[in-house]
Amino acid sequence: QVQLQESGPGLVKPSQTLSLTCTVSGDSISTSTNVYYWSWIRQPPGKGLEWMGAITYSGTTTYSPFLKSRTSISRDTSKNQFTLQLSSVTPEDTAVYYCARAPYLTFFDIWGQGTQVTVSS
Repeated sequence: QVQLQESGPGLVKPSQTLSLTCTVSGDSISTSTNVYYWSWIRQPPGKGLEWMGAITYSGTTTYSPFLKSRTSISRDTSKNQFTLQLSSVTPEDTAVYYCARAPYLTFFDIWGQGTQVTVSS
């Protein structure tokens, strides 16, 4: 059974960098057998889901053009984890952040439970 679990601070101050980690079990983020996009998605309060970016098994990254200048996704294959960093955060970055596995960038088949991040001083 494949499971994803987000972890990280729930409160970040404005102008700081938000950093979240997704730990994957039951699958490998570095295998080429199945080519998945290991993704980050967020949902601000009262708004829809927003895809932020993804990393593939080979370490190739792709980002939303709206967030690309502030977003970085990396991975630690020894721990089977991938990490989101979002710089220069503002209160508008307050959201529930999800990590997810995607066979295609338009279809996410396995999700983490999500973690609330609030940006506030």
